[in-house]
Amino acid sequence: MNFQLRVAVLVLGALWTASAQESASSQNIEVHATGRPVARVNDTVLTDGDLLREMFAIFPYAREHNGGFPKEMEPGIRDGALKMIIFEELVYQEALRRGMTVPDAKLQEAEAEFRAQFATPDLYQEFVHTEFHDSEEMVRQRVRRSLLIEELLQVDVEQKSTVSDAALKAYYDKNPARFEHAESFSFQTISILPPKTPDPDQLQEGRRRAEDALQQAKATNSYEEFGLLAEKLSDDDYRVTMGDHKLIERAKLDPAVVRALLALQPGQITGIIQIEQAFTMVRLNQHLPAGKMKFSDVKADLRTELESQKTNQLRAALDQTLRRKAKIEAL
Repeated sequence: MNFQLRVAVLVLGALWTASAQESASSQNIEVHATGRPVARVNDTVLTDGDLLREMFAIFPYAREHNGGFPKEMEPGIRDGALKMIIFEELVYQEALRRGMTVPDAKLQEAEAEFRAQFATPDLYQEFVHTEFHDSEEMVRQRVRRSLLIEELLQVDVEQKSTVSDAALKAYYDKNPARFEHAESFSFQTISILPPKTPDPDQLQEGRRRAEDALQQAKATNSYEEFGLLAEKLSDDDYRVTMGDHKLIERAKLDPAVVRALLALQPGQITGIIQIEQAFTMVRLNQHLPAGKMKFSDVKADLRTELESQKTNQLRAALDQTLRRKAKIEAL
């Protein structure tokens, strides 16, 4: 649980309230918070306001659609949000049952951090007025609640999710096939794309543009310089990622591209490669022969993956344990 993320959800809720009266598009479902109960967890009632804040955490782009959620996605978003607010309430109640507390200094620091998320004091006061009926004490209680949830999850989930170096190495040794890879290339492209059915003049103009682009590309001296040029000149979709295609297996590439790449050293650039009506130039970043990735090269990503899996397993187990001890009603 990330405290900054959870309090940010409150801000999203306030931003939604300010725009909820605007109309959503016909492809979106407009959702309003009315205070209607949606679930009861033991003696605590959760409302559609709690639900909506979590829906925005899951799908923040809804704010760009005037408070509307994509029609086909709304049921899944709603279901996921309901499960999350119930889980968090269960965790909060468990923290109280264990007698967990928040030191005053930590609470004050978190409150200051929360207020600092607002651009001006007036925006903060507007938020408190809209969401908490001008009650600073309600804000403080919500911040304290978030901190208690974070603390319990830190103890029961995060601290138990750590994967040791020995466990990582054992996984690597027991799953050798997973770390084998085919011959691959990492490269950037600049592509000039004439119309799909160009006439001779359009095809000639495309080649002229490609030759000019190649001259500029040959003058670049780094990944960044070539990438910025790709953003400026390239017509293909990879221009938004600086022309970067990352690692692609040899078998998935056009033979003409493979032949050109095999003649390069990293950092070098091909001439113009014409594939059907497209004119492309390629900068080789890496040629990776077939083989097995070294443990040192995969260790960091593998740790992230295995710890994420363990975190999800521990959270799911905690959710099941808390649900067995609680009375939960959908309203």
